[in-house]
Amino acid sequence: MGPEPPVRTGGEGVYDERSLTLSLNLDDKKAVVAEIGAQLATAQAVVVAEYRGVTVANMTALRKKARESGVYLRVLKNTLARRALAGTPFEGLASQLTGPLAYGISADPVAVAKVLNDFAKANDKFVIKAGAMAYHVMSPNDVTALASLPSRDELLAMLMGTMQAPIAKFVQTLNEVPGKFVRTLAALRDAREKQAA
Repeated sequence: MGPEPPVRTGGEGVYDERSLTLSLNLDDKKAVVAEIGAQLATAQAVVVAEYRGVTVANMTALRKKARESGVYLRVLKNTLARRALAGTPFEGLASQLTGPLAYGISADPVAVAKVLNDFAKANDKFVIKAGAMAYHVMSPNDVTALASLPSRDELLAMLMGTMQAPIAKFVQTLNEVPGKFVRTLAALRDAREKQAA
């Protein structure tokens, strides 16, 4: 994911990382575009949100949650983001890039939507602007709907449960056959003993 850039704050502890990309030289800007491009190459979804007015402490908490969920979160200049998006399946998102934006990128579309949507619910100054999946730009409502879906891990658990049920029933049936056979033999033996007596 790369090293975390140092955090700069604007007035009154307000998060302002965009100023970091304003002072980059050309080689550094190319490196940032290449880093974002590498993330986009493996991504299934991108979500962008305006972070104007969000405190440093809240933004740090968001970064931690994103890292735990496998979401690449970065704040950068929109012109660099447009260059990174060019030629990718997320290119349609370029028209939505206005204002100070945080970019969430992930191979799990539900994870990125969930992390940013949950943070937006708790922080009214953090506003989801748009999202994108391959060749499809999503509205903020679409991102919220995506966040309400079960995560990949939850879906895999449900699938495994569904696949396991028939197997368990089959094993139970196989175990019952010898049991029924033994009970039938015992009943026949008891019936013969009664007839003999």
